[in-house]
Amino acid sequence: MENGEENIRKMFKIKRLEKPKLNNTILIEGLPGMGNVGKIAVDFMIESIKAKKFIEIKSNSFPNSVFVNEQNLIELPKIELFYKNVKNQSFVFLGGDVQPMDENGCYNFCEEILNLFEEMDGKEVITIGGIGLPNIPENPKIFTTGNDKDIVKKYKTKHITNNIYGVVGPIVGVSGLLLGLSKERNIPAVSLLAETFSHPSYLGLKGAKKIIETLSNMFKLNVDTSDLDGEIEEISSEEKNISKELKKFIPKLPVNSESGTSYIG
Repeated sequence: MENGEENIRKMFKIKRLEKPKLNNTILIEGLPGMGNVGKIAVDFMIESIKAKKFIEIKSNSFPNSVFVNEQNLIELPKIELFYKNVKNQSFVFLGGDVQPMDENGCYNFCEEILNLFEEMDGKEVITIGGIGLPNIPENPKIFTTGNDKDIVKKYKTKHITNNIYGVVGPIVGVSGLLLGLSKERNIPAVSLLAETFSHPSYLGLKGAKKIIETLSNMFKLNVDTSDLDGEIEEISSEEKNISKELKKFIPKLPVNSESGTSYIG
C-alpha cells in the first residue's frame, strides 16, 4: 500500500509558492471541458478578486505536449491553485489549461487534490462544468447535483434546479470525480452545470457568467462581471450564423434520448 501511495506521489510535482493560513476552505474547480464553462468561470473569478497563486502542479499524467508562452518560450502543462481569504472564509480556486489524459491519471490527480484540500481545513468542494446541447442556448439553464442532499439544497435556487436526473449522462473528468471521491472522505461536494453548445470551439460565456454571479452573491465575493457583457454581445451577434455553418461539418454529438442533452466533462 505504501509503495502504491509513493508511486502516486511521484506522478505529481507539487511546487508550493506560499503556505497561507486558510480557514473553512471552499475549493472551486474549473478546468477545461464542455464549452470551457468551468475554466472561464474560475479564471475570471481569480482575476477579478485578485486571488493569489500558491501551488503549481505538473504531472506525467497531463497531456504530452508543451505550450508556447508570451516570451516565445515553451512551458510544460500545469494546473494551479489560487487562494483568497474573505473575512473568516478561505476560497481556493483550481484552474489550468489541461486535465489528466486518462482514467487512472484523473483518479490519482483528484485524490492528490483532496489530500492537499484536507491540509487546508477543507470544508466544501464546488466543481463547475457544461452540459452539451446540439444547439446554442439563448438563455442557458443552470443545474446542480452533488454527493449530499443538504449541499444540493444549499445551492438550489429559483435560478438553479436540481432536477437533473435524465438530463445529463455521466459527469466526466475532474469535475465529476471530485464529487465522488469527496463522498468517500465525507466532504460535501456539489457541481454547477450550465447548458452550452457542444462544439469544441464554442465558449459558454453566458452560462459561466450566471455561475459566477451565483457564487459571487452567495459568498459576497463582489465579482464584477461587466467585462463579460461585451464578449457575450459580440459572440451572440455572430453565433447564429456560426452554428449553422458548424453543423454542416461537425459529427452529431451523442445525446440523452429523453432530453437531447449530454455532458462531456
